[in-house]
Amino acid sequence: MAVWGKMINIAFCDDDISVLEELQGLIRQYEEEHERKIACASYSSPLELMAAIEKGIRFDILFLDIIMPGENGMDVAAEIRRVDDNVKIVFLTSSSEYAVRSYTVGAFYYQLKPIKKADFERLLDSVLWTWDRERTNSIVLRSKNGITRIELKHLEYCEVIHRTLFIHMDNGKVLECIGNLDGLCKELDVYGGFLRPHRSFLVNLDYITNISYRAITMSCQVEIPIPRGKYHDVKDVFLEHAFKNRQVLV
Repeated sequence: MAVWGKMINIAFCDDDISVLEELQGLIRQYEEEHERKIACASYSSPLELMAAIEKGIRFDILFLDIIMPGENGMDVAAEIRRVDDNVKIVFLTSSSEYAVRSYTVGAFYYQLKPIKKADFERLLDSVLWTWDRERTNSIVLRSKNGITRIELKHLEYCEVIHRTLFIHMDNGKVLECIGNLDGLCKELDVYGGFLRPHRSFLVNLDYITNISYRAITMSCQVEIPIPRGKYHDVKDVFLEHAFKNRQVLV
């Protein structure tokens, strides 16, 4: 389980070395002018980039050329999406031929070359604003399918079974993650709005529909057991949360 730090990890992949050097220079100028901490990596071929990703290196933002020898950037992006749903992909190209297709791999933007400094700054402002906003109310987990960013408002409840975390989302999707419930509880504690009523469960208070002496009923109709003697503690935490968020009428 992991959450990115304040350092922003950006990568460039382009077969033109002069373009890579230009992009690195623009990043350094942006970093100095905006006082942002940015780690930057450059790759001159898709094979180099994929080798790094296969070793476990992850990026927050990826600037990817589309037309390159061997494997084009669009196919590379599709491969990356199989292991990382979160990286913001910005395509760089001298042709608009792939503009429509770029959104099938969840591209953030499609930037035509040559890139002007003012255009690059506006683009980076936009992608970093989105990155900051998502990071504020989300966590990043390592699941069996790769790295996944989870928005906390969509996390309904979690359970641990045989040392595996099962993250239940409000759309019915279940993620199997590496980690333990103690660590997840500690990670979510700073956000508030979550309760651990049982050693094997963690619930989002916003999704509780009923509390009895024996169980909590969630929006998905799943019942979370309440240990004997814990009913009043659970009820008090829930009511405090509900009143605080003006969910209770008196």
